[in-house]
Amino acid sequence: MKTGQSSHADMADIPGGSFLMGTDTKEGFPADGEGPVRQVTMKPFRMSPHAVTNAEFRRFAEATGYVTEAERFGWSYVFHLLASEETKAKVANVPESTPWWLVVEGAYWAAPEGPDTSIEDRLDHPVVHVSWNDAEAYCRWAGARLPTEAEWEYAARGGLEGRTYPWGDLLKQDDEHRCNIWQGKFPAKNNASDGYVGTAPVDAYKPNGYGLYQMSGNVWEWCADWFSPHYHKTTENVNPKYAKPTGKRSMRGGSYLCHRSYCNRYRVAARSSNTPDSSTGNCGFRVVRDL
Repeated sequence: MKTGQSSHADMADIPGGSFLMGTDTKEGFPADGEGPVRQVTMKPFRMSPHAVTNAEFRRFAEATGYVTEAERFGWSYVFHLLASEETKAKVANVPESTPWWLVVEGAYWAAPEGPDTSIEDRLDHPVVHVSWNDAEAYCRWAGARLPTEAEWEYAARGGLEGRTYPWGDLLKQDDEHRCNIWQGKFPAKNNASDGYVGTAPVDAYKPNGYGLYQMSGNVWEWCADWFSPHYHKTTENVNPKYAKPTGKRSMRGGSYLCHRSYCNRYRVAARSSNTPDSSTGNCGFRVVRDL
């Protein structure tokens, strides 16, 4: 198999150093294990400045013939406001606890809202409907890997210490949107005052201090670690990684569906998880390489 190691030539250099990881604020979710805050030391590495795009993932799929898990399963989760009326009429199943997610047959990375949609007008948007396993397959082809949670948070902070977001403590700076999240009443109405109802181009909004785009919002990003709410209490303080299988992999960054009232996880210290074979219309990934 021909590799794509020439991909991601524009990666940002993330310097080594120490930082305060996690949060002890009341905004955190105790069940997620966002703290306690501790000092963590990181080695330098390189990170893609943005999430893997539809165009990048298509090159991988065309070069390798890779079939994603959503394609093999025959369906994936699509947010209800993004599906067409025709698609909605065919939906036979929704999760009881999260009815805004539709089980859409034929939804996958190249048809994000179902068979009547495509990515042709959003090749610069992040690829979605990729599982952790799919992201791992892409990384192997690209000569890269998924970031650890510590690498992700260290890079997301962009050199700032103890801030809520990659740019500071205020969600909006100078009345300017800095990320793609939900505005309105979830899940019924998205005012989209940030410019986007669904995904945004990967380089929308200003980058952080390390030149990284959208470390908050847009799409969740898979990390290398297994997820544990005891992460901060059980991992090392130097280049930590949670390696004990738990059944779920870590995700960081939040997505276009995050809202303070429902999923205030677009903060840099916030954490979430999903099973490694799961795919949704709001989860993607970015890659790193060792120096």
